[in-house]
Amino acid sequence: MAIVRYTKDHEYVRVDGDIVTVGISDHAQSQLGDVVFVELPAVGRKVEQGGDAAVVESVKAASEVYAPVSGEVVEVNHELEAAPATVNEDPLGRGWFMKIRLSDKSELDGLMDEAAYLAFLKTLD
Repeated sequence: MAIVRYTKDHEYVRVDGDIVTVGISDHAQSQLGDVVFVELPAVGRKVEQGGDAAVVESVKAASEVYAPVSGEVVEVNHELEAAPATVNEDPLGRGWFMKIRLSDKSELDGLMDEAAYLAFLKTLD
């Protein structure tokens, strides 16, 4: 079973060896509302943990998607360009944004597991 970790900015990473799949949490997509556009990074781009990695626009707002980990973008989800609403429909599945090859696996230690993330969400109410 894949390890999933979350950031306080509501991104998630699904870990598979040294490759992580990045997207936004179900909470984030529900707060955004209907997603109408996604701007993805270029494959090969180096990203730094906490730095801008992508943009998601909804009928309510445009938001940065921050890199939960540092590394190199090795794949992006081109499906989102034609069907950005996939982020709303299946944020933890088909609505992923990018895959990053980790440059520092220890960065995962600073991310929350699902239980900690759910507890964090309760503090936002």
